[in-house]
Amino acid sequence: MLTTPDVAVAQGIVDSSAPDPFSRQNRSIDQSDRKVPVNLRQSGPTPVEMLISTRVRKSPFWHLSHAAGCWRATVYNRMYHPRGYVRPEDGGAMAEYDALVNHVTLWNVAVERQIRVKGPDAEAFVNRVVTRDATRIRPMNGKYVILCNEAGGILNDPVLLRLAEDEFWFSISDSDLELWLRGVNVGLGMDVEIAEIDVAPLQIQGPKSEALMADLFGEAVRRVPYYGMMEADVAGCPVVISQTGFTGEKGYEIYLRDATLHAEALWNAIVAAGQKHNLMVIAPAHHRRIAAGILSWGQDIDQEVSPFQCLLAYQVPRKKQADYIGRAALERQRSEIEAGRPPFKTTMVGLTFGGRPVTDYAPDFWLISGEDGGDPVGYVTSPWFAPELGANIALGWLPLEMRALGTRLSVWLPEAYADEPGHPVAGEVVEVPFRPSVNPSARERAKAEGRDSAY
Repeated sequence: MLTTPDVAVAQGIVDSSAPDPFSRQNRSIDQSDRKVPVNLRQSGPTPVEMLISTRVRKSPFWHLSHAAGCWRATVYNRMYHPRGYVRPEDGGAMAEYDALVNHVTLWNVAVERQIRVKGPDAEAFVNRVVTRDATRIRPMNGKYVILCNEAGGILNDPVLLRLAEDEFWFSISDSDLELWLRGVNVGLGMDVEIAEIDVAPLQIQGPKSEALMADLFGEAVRRVPYYGMMEADVAGCPVVISQTGFTGEKGYEIYLRDATLHAEALWNAIVAAGQKHNLMVIAPAHHRRIAAGILSWGQDIDQEVSPFQCLLAYQVPRKKQADYIGRAALERQRSEIEAGRPPFKTTMVGLTFGGRPVTDYAPDFWLISGEDGGDPVGYVTSPWFAPELGANIALGWLPLEMRALGTRLSVWLPEAYADEPGHPVAGEVVEVPFRPSVNPSARERAKAEGRDSAY
């Protein structure tokens, strides 16, 4: 049986000849599909101080998040991103989770930069770079989409908002999508303007979000459908509202125009209106998005991952008329899969596992072995404790032959969560999502109706 080491070696020197494989890059997990392997060294929290400098941008809401108690942050789209308000001694991320699932929360997600594509060829250009059929998105509506490279790897998975016949906003995840779009159009030469704009979103998430939004914007907001949009004004701030968000709870996003000018006015208006609804400012609740089966680009997926590997097959349409980047590769992959010859060695799965409740971000991709232990064969990408399920849940990567529901596993946890230090805990492959969403995704609806969800 393998045992995990204490990798906090004095002077920061790791003995590369040590027999224990957990302190070094793992060799037993097959990553031959990848050009750049995932770093699977188990280095632990390795606490360091984040340097705040002018090389990384501060969003228009950064100072307001700090005043609200933000005590830690990460970098996302080259911008500082708040990732914790409640201190661990006061309940930490689990206290923030309680506010999300029982009340209403405010998130600073200005890092979701808005890349606008505008012009006579906007629809044709967008349809060329996303896999779904952009012509089916009506003005003042949106869709969750993916953009792929020529090999079918996922470059970004934004929410695509259509403001008008000739205007789209990509609300991007953490990758340089603007540069990709500009580069693509160097070759296509379509009549569009592509640029980041001064629009910064906030999210209002939780079961009381609709009531709070109605207080801010009037009863009309209650008629905004899932992925629908409306223009509005609050406290002199022009905004676009969509019923979207990074959770499975009821929620909205408020896209502030001219954000560098109006950040304080919008933030303060929301906080004031939220007092009677028990509003709490929190960080993005990854525990809830994991339960809903929502993926995080860079953590769960990246440009070396195909949608057929990671629960996103529904994003690859069978009937779209227009060509798009990555189509040929993706159609080859689907043909191979349907012929019983999947062109991949690994796939994403849902997991439940034992141990103590995981109540904070994992600093490493924890390793997974077969039921009887032994050399690791996979790894966890997004773990957290789900109070409603009374279990630790996770997304992770396993060999194809271990993807069946009910497959028994062993998960190697750090000492803080392990039942017995140096020994793995039992795990099992389970269905995703782990619990229903208030607004079921296209994937969930298609599964419930027994149909192919791609169009």
